Amino acid sequence: MPDEPTLLLLTDQPSLRLRLLRTEDAGELFALVDRNRAWLRTWLPWLDANTTVAHSLSFIESMRLDHASGDRLACGLFFKGDLIGVAGPHVIDRANRACQMGYWLDEAHTGQGLMTSAVRALIDHAFTTMGLNRVEIRAAPGNDASQAVCERLGFIREGVIRDAEWLYDHYVDLTVNSLLLREWKVQRSEEENP
Repeated sequence: MPDEPTLLLLTDQPSLRLRLLRTEDAGELFALVDRNRAWLRTWLPWLDANTTVAHSLSFIESMRLDHASGDRLACGLFFKGDLIGVAGPHVIDRANRACQMGYWLDEAHTGQGLMTSAVRALIDHAFTTMGLNRVEIRAAPGNDASQAVCERLGFIREGVIRDAEWLYDHYVDLTVNSLLLREWKVQRSEEENP
């Protein structure tokens, strides 16, 4: 598969970049997932389906095709050149100009504001380049790190969807958080004119 299209997003952290994953990233992605398997398993339902480099390669190829067709976007988070996570709108609803953002981060890089910076860059991209009106993040109650990203970025907690996701052997609820274009514009205006 050709390594087009390309996308690079800059963040407010000088050493953090977001870009579309490339096929040559498959080995590094799988190693990152494998190293964080226990950490990620608490919240993410797809780990049992990712057991080889070929699975990571298939994910990358699928995401690149989806990006080319405008259906999804998954960027690798590269900190000082190393892959440390994945983030992006994994569901894009063009008819309603909305998306659901998803993300995960290497445990060793948590608590540094890196995911907040990455999601901020993706929100900017969603509103300015993709022309969306609503960005949504769903997180399980108890996933305090994901909820903190939402709070730092000014998302509004709308409610809880009960038994929304099957997580290996049980259902989990999901908290729905959203940010609208008009709210983002107010945030930007306040940042530019304190």
